[in-house]
Amino acid sequence: MFYRYSWGHNDWLEAQRDTAVRHVDLACCRRDSAAFQVLVAADEPFLLTVSTDPQFWKGGPLPVIRLDVELDAPLQLEVKLIGLVEDDDRCLKSDVLLEKSSLFVERRKIQAVWVECHATEDTRPGIYHGKIRLYSHTLFEDERTAGECSFSLTVKDWMLPEPKEYQFYLDLWQHNANIARRYQVPLWSDEHFAILDRYLHSLAQLGQKAVTAVVSEIPWSGQYSFRDREPADLFEYSMVRITRETNGRFSYDFSALDRYVQMAEQHGIAAEIELFGLLGIWQDEEAGYGSVMADHPDGVRIRYYDQSSCTFRFIRKRADFDAYVQALHHHLIDKGWIERVRVLADEPKDFALFQKQLAALQEAAPSFRYKLAIHRTEFIQKNPGPIHDYVPILNCVAAEYTRLLDLKRQLPGKILFYVCCYPDFPNTFLSSPPLESRVIPWLVEKLQLDGFLRWNYTVWPESPLEKLSYRAPGWKAGDMNFVYPGAAGKPLLSLRYKWLQRGIRDYELMQLLKRSGQSEKVENLLNRVFRFRDAGELHPEARKKNTELYSLEPSDYDRLIGDL
Repeated sequence: MFYRYSWGHNDWLEAQRDTAVRHVDLACCRRDSAAFQVLVAADEPFLLTVSTDPQFWKGGPLPVIRLDVELDAPLQLEVKLIGLVEDDDRCLKSDVLLEKSSLFVERRKIQAVWVECHATEDTRPGIYHGKIRLYSHTLFEDERTAGECSFSLTVKDWMLPEPKEYQFYLDLWQHNANIARRYQVPLWSDEHFAILDRYLHSLAQLGQKAVTAVVSEIPWSGQYSFRDREPADLFEYSMVRITRETNGRFSYDFSALDRYVQMAEQHGIAAEIELFGLLGIWQDEEAGYGSVMADHPDGVRIRYYDQSSCTFRFIRKRADFDAYVQALHHHLIDKGWIERVRVLADEPKDFALFQKQLAALQEAAPSFRYKLAIHRTEFIQKNPGPIHDYVPILNCVAAEYTRLLDLKRQLPGKILFYVCCYPDFPNTFLSSPPLESRVIPWLVEKLQLDGFLRWNYTVWPESPLEKLSYRAPGWKAGDMNFVYPGAAGKPLLSLRYKWLQRGIRDYELMQLLKRSGQSEKVENLLNRVFRFRDAGELHPEARKKNTELYSLEPSDYDRLIGDL
């Protein structure tokens, strides 16, 4: 499962070694899955297919290799070709799970195939056996067996909860304007929402808890993409339509916001509504991306349509901004959602300025609760105000771990941690060791925090399948996404998505074990995986290698299920 192929300067012996394994033993719980990769390579080029449809190569006669998987159990089998994506080092690395059923494979190149066995709550515990067979033919020849491997799957009696009931608090931000751009559909149109529905489904399978609602224009100033030599369009736009009527009054259309929240609820994403764009706006005044309200301490940009002049304008008076915030505030109360709402501030830099911004917003909307993504320890050491949920970057967790544990006992909300373009590890880059996506939920358990946040579900550059690398080396490839834009409005999942999902399911199993009186077993497993004694060792300044902090051996993690 935890294999990543890198195609650059490769020795043929590597392919011979990596394809030498002929049997694997797997284990999973009910309402769970187990996966492995089949690696196929040959001395000559071939066409690999995972379908029973007829296949002929457009370039003429070519061996066609058909991969077939069978299992002596009524489990759903997911078989997908794994596509390569170019990393910052120009090597092509396996990451994307393709929807296409066939692929041309060059000579001496490894082609990986993802095979996943899904066990439902009704699957009978026991040991099942499966085979992978390769069949070969060219043009009109009859197929002949070209190779065979085997696997076993042990389904345990333990059953994981439904993803919507996971205790692991996952918060992957959604960038929905970017999705509309990539699929070239109008923002907040029926076509857009049909696509968003599919993306929410993929998030829900991970146990996602929070829905992202952007309620002003470009709160991240497009990630400052205007500074890049080759800028990508990364602007996010408001879900709220505002009109100034001819009588001078403002009216607010919250229908897109309501529709998105309700759609997420249908997928079980119902714990939290995150409001972006009201607090801690990213600004670059020299480049023109500053504040438009002279009498407000923050850089919020609220666009409206003025009926009298038939033009779009921006709110420039704080009184008009406060009226909008109050209308939004009352709307969320009327919908019965206010307890779930969190106003987000993403990495504020100036502590004193942030306090002023927070106070101004509190004055307009006293019932809002606040959530803070922190990348400066000052915001942990001091009290910035009534923050409900703290989300420090892992570096800050390492630096202020004792203080965070104290806050956890005092706070009404949760404490998550996040990673982004740093630290180098653990992380979910294309260049990260595969197990690092899995280790993140284990680290949440080890540190006794509540969950994990990342900003990057769909922050694609212009053509992510052709060029994922963007703003390297500051942002490493993979920093911006867990899925890729696929055809027909469907996301293409990544190996990193699957590896993170495995870690989250591991976390859920640990909670089941603890509730059944097996806390000591969980502690022993954590001690086997983690090598650090103090959280401070996780800080980059400790100069520890990743292997000095945690194991990169899959067997150390697999014991969690294998020893049940």
